[in-house]
Amino acid sequence: MLVHSRTGRWTAWIVFFALFLPLFALPLLVIVAASFATHWSGAFPSGPTTEHYGAAVRGESLEALTTSLVTALTASVLALAVGTWAALAASALGRRAKRLLDALFMLPVAVPSVVVGLAVLVAFSQPPMLLNGTRWIVILAHGVLVTAFAYQSVSAALARLDPAYEQAAASLGARPWLVLWRVKLPLLLPSLNAAAGLCFALSMGELSATMMLYPPDWMPLPVRVFTATDRGALFTGSAVAVVLMGSTLLVLLAVSRIRTRASYR
Repeated sequence: MLVHSRTGRWTAWIVFFALFLPLFALPLLVIVAASFATHWSGAFPSGPTTEHYGAAVRGESLEALTTSLVTALTASVLALAVGTWAALAASALGRRAKRLLDALFMLPVAVPSVVVGLAVLVAFSQPPMLLNGTRWIVILAHGVLVTAFAYQSVSAALARLDPAYEQAAASLGARPWLVLWRVKLPLLLPSLNAAAGLCFALSMGELSATMMLYPPDWMPLPVRVFTATDRGALFTGSAVAVVLMGSTLLVLLAVSRIRTRASYR
């Protein structure tokens, strides 16, 4: 830790738990408790049951979970490919051109996601790119929203790379594409894995733009949580939310294992 004194460390831990428990841990614990309850009229839930999880892992909820996973995985791959390509291209540009490209990729993050959803809806509701009413418009919107994080992650990693590796490979006669494939990308692998995990997590939880775009046959799980709670099924919605958190966490743990192995390479 940056704090070296014993008193300072204890103070830092106390402040951390004083902020973490009420702001982050307690709301999650409330959702978990509500997912096992049938009534909540007092300070604590009552009527413990697992029926809500039975509804959360079958039927429409299971389809929504599959939809979210497919959407997040596809959007993450799309964002990683575009963000990595753009970051590699930006590293060869001048300072002004790179700043312009940075601003372009950060624009979807600088505005509310509902604005991005509206922009995608207007842009792709007319021929020749008629995507409205299909799953692809949802995937595209998610990709637009998370590409900025992939771009920034790879750009930061490129700025820390030692150019001596590329220069050594080029001096041995390696062509630019071979330097990229055998030198740059392996060195960027931990950052690529981190960017993929971040993009996946953000896509799994995206709601605002999705609400404007999703067709009836392509409902992601956050929309399912919203519709359940909007109809008053708070306990079922809590169970679906826990399933959403659990599935996202499992994928992130798998990505972290890959990132750890890549760091040892």
